[in-house]
Amino acid sequence: MHGSNSPPCLAASCISGQKFAALAVEPKHHSPLSWIWYQPYLLLSLTSLFWAGNIVLMRYVAGHIPPITLSLVRWIAAFLLLWPFARQHFAKDWLVLRAKLPLLVLLSAVGFAYNNAISNMSMQYTSALNALLIQSSGPLFIALWSLILFRVRLTAAQLAGIAISLLGVLTIILRGDFSALASIRFNKGDLMFASAVLAFGLYSALMARRPAAHPLSLLCFTMGCGAVLLVPLSIWEYMSGFTMRADALTAATLVYLVIFPSALAYMFLNRGIALIGPNRASPFLHLVPVFGSAMAILLLGEEPHLFHLAGYVQVAAGVIIASRRS
Repeated sequence: MHGSNSPPCLAASCISGQKFAALAVEPKHHSPLSWIWYQPYLLLSLTSLFWAGNIVLMRYVAGHIPPITLSLVRWIAAFLLLWPFARQHFAKDWLVLRAKLPLLVLLSAVGFAYNNAISNMSMQYTSALNALLIQSSGPLFIALWSLILFRVRLTAAQLAGIAISLLGVLTIILRGDFSALASIRFNKGDLMFASAVLAFGLYSALMARRPAAHPLSLLCFTMGCGAVLLVPLSIWEYMSGFTMRADALTAATLVYLVIFPSALAYMFLNRGIALIGPNRASPFLHLVPVFGSAMAILLLGEEPHLFHLAGYVQVAAGVIIASRRS
């Protein structure tokens, strides 16, 4: 979410296909960094990679760091990190941003403040397994919001791709045993995480109506506004006695969150949506459990099994099918 975390960041399909095609045209002369900026599949894959690490980390530090204050500090630090690069663009884009102020406040609320804070809070009650299961419904929430708000329907290929990749996600999470679904129990943490995924779906769909501003201007504004919205809740959390500890775990958590799932992931997500639209970009969310399980194998010594390979193939096939241009 993501996010939360996974968990920041899909109905730009309602914008003409010609616009996406124009955005995707690469310049003839470019550096390696500018080349990456025109590779939506790579950008969206990296977003999922960063958010996979985020879910694992949030489950690990649950109860150690206050979730709302963590979200507040995360967005303030990410804003300060990006502001030197965004300041010049922001000055030029201010009139454009101000004209869309209600939309930007809503994007800040659902994509940065609510989504992130609630998903962090939910990890105190739910398991990483349940969170990954619920997050796998993200593309469906995005498609639902796109349909409700903009009457944008999934194409047959997009629907098939999402279904195939979802099957792959379940194969990985359930370790190939689909009968395990019957034994899964949900609690209030799961409902909280589901509401965060629903909010992220709204954020992704509304990105279709984003103002024509520089990506850094838009990202800094929504990050800063999201942080401001979290201030009252953070004060309440502090007064309730849940304070942030000044130790190595807190510092390491903030460094990772600020750079990867925050600044880079949301920048890459927004750019990916701008290039190919939300419905084509949404199946990339199914890469989160793929990367998460791969991290467990490589970093935690988990033994690889045949169901891992089967799930990876299904997710990859579904993402490729759903993300192809009609």
